[in-house]
Amino acid sequence: MTPRDLVLTPRGIRFMGRYFPCSVGRGGVTRDKREGDGATPAGVHRITGLYYRPDRMRCPNHWARPVRLFDLWSDDPADPARYNRLVRAPYPHSHETLRRADPLYDMVLITDWNRGNPVPGRGSAIFVHVWRAPGYPTAGCVALAKPGLAWIARRITPGTRLIIG
Repeated sequence: MTPRDLVLTPRGIRFMGRYFPCSVGRGGVTRDKREGDGATPAGVHRITGLYYRPDRMRCPNHWARPVRLFDLWSDDPADPARYNRLVRAPYPHSHETLRRADPLYDMVLITDWNRGNPVPGRGSAIFVHVWRAPGYPTAGCVALAKPGLAWIARRITPGTRLIIG
C-alpha cells in the first residue's frame, strides 16, 4: 500500500495520510459479489474514471468527464454486451441514471470492478460517490461526504487503487 491508495479502514477511507468517514453497502463487504446483493466487493480496485455534474460544480481534475444529460450505467446482466458500462438513454434495460436529481452522483469515481470482460451477475456500478447521509448504507458502492470526495478527486490519478479488505 502507498499513501496514494484509497484504503477502507474501520475509521473510514485513508488517503494521503487523511481519513474520510464513509459508508459501504447495506450488505457489508463481501468476497462473493452478486448483482443486487447490496454488498461492497472486497479486493483491489483501480479508479478508471471520474465524472462530475458541471451544472453543480467545477471540474475537480483535468481528466474528469462531465455527466451528460442522457448518461446511464447498465446494470442489467440480460444485456451482456453493455453490462457494467456507460450507456446513453434511451436504454431499455435496467440501469443507473448518472444525472440524478439528488447529489449522490454529482461526483463519481468509477472503479474497474467486473469491467473489461464483465461477468453478468457479478455486480456492476461499483462507484465511489457522495453519500446520502453519514452512515447511510449504499447499494454496494463506497460513499463519502461531498467535501471529502472533492478533496480526494482533486488529487487522484487514473489507476489510483481502492483497497477494500
